[in-house]
Amino acid sequence: MKILHREIPKLLKDFLVYLTTIKGKSLRTRKEYEYDMTLFFRFLKAVGDDIKIDKMNEISIKEITIDFIKQISLEDMYLFLEFCEVQRNNSPATRARKAATLKSFFKYLKGKRRLLEDNPAEELETPKIGKKKPIYMDLQEAEMFITGIRRSNHYYRNYSMMMFFLNLGLRVSELCSLNLTSIQGNVLHVIGKGDKERTVFLNNACIQSLQVYMNKERSYIQGASTKEALFLSQKGTRLTRQTVAKIVKQINNDSGLSKEKITPHKLRHTSATIMYKNGADIRSLQHILGHSSVSTTQIYTHVEDKEIQQVIEDNPFNQLV
Repeated sequence: MKILHREIPKLLKDFLVYLTTIKGKSLRTRKEYEYDMTLFFRFLKAVGDDIKIDKMNEISIKEITIDFIKQISLEDMYLFLEFCEVQRNNSPATRARKAATLKSFFKYLKGKRRLLEDNPAEELETPKIGKKKPIYMDLQEAEMFITGIRRSNHYYRNYSMMMFFLNLGLRVSELCSLNLTSIQGNVLHVIGKGDKERTVFLNNACIQSLQVYMNKERSYIQGASTKEALFLSQKGTRLTRQTVAKIVKQINNDSGLSKEKITPHKLRHTSATIMYKNGADIRSLQHILGHSSVSTTQIYTHVEDKEIQQVIEDNPFNQLV
């Protein structure tokens, strides 16, 4: 998300600070909000000053004041969302995020700053997002996926990371942020969204793969003893989300499975689905995954059509025929 002319109005800066310091939003989320609001303000100025859309990135929003914001209407917001759909080909999910950003910003101005008498975003409707079943691997596919881990310099590290993904359902950002001190015995302390900490228990697969990685690989990386990150690159630096995503993609290709779009997040889906199918109750799963709401966890409680069919076949009344 590249933003030119990074100078933004003070009101927007104040809002972004509020998001991180009070609401506990991550820096990544803060950047998304900044991007959305910057695009929105530029769009309004482009429309108001009759500036061509392809010149929008050159528009400065630094001088936008509360007087400018007071003139914004609900219709302006719908026009912006239409622009995002038609001109920028934004998906319903992306437009829904932008709508959420607008609602949050105007709610802050009216409720927290008392700068607005009316909130034009209060009646803003969010674009409908079709519910999708999460993409995941079944147990057989996951076992095949693991065979794709290359016997390279980083075999033990990559194997251990895949065990953490598949056994614990970690987010990629959570895995990358793990430190040596995150592990105490068989307990793993995870820092999740909004810097919320949770503890999960390491099973034998995680413990053994980690011990082998520590003994056979990590200890041989130059300067490793002075590094706090658990999973290190060859240069001794903390792995990034992008690097881990590339590793997962490579493993998928090398396994011969070639399942479409396998990402670290799909490994999380796989872990959650397999745990649920093997008897994990919804509340335990919610804690393991670090979901603030059980409704989020419920996307993993989907069952296959063939399983639904079997339930109907096994109905005792079916035997009366």
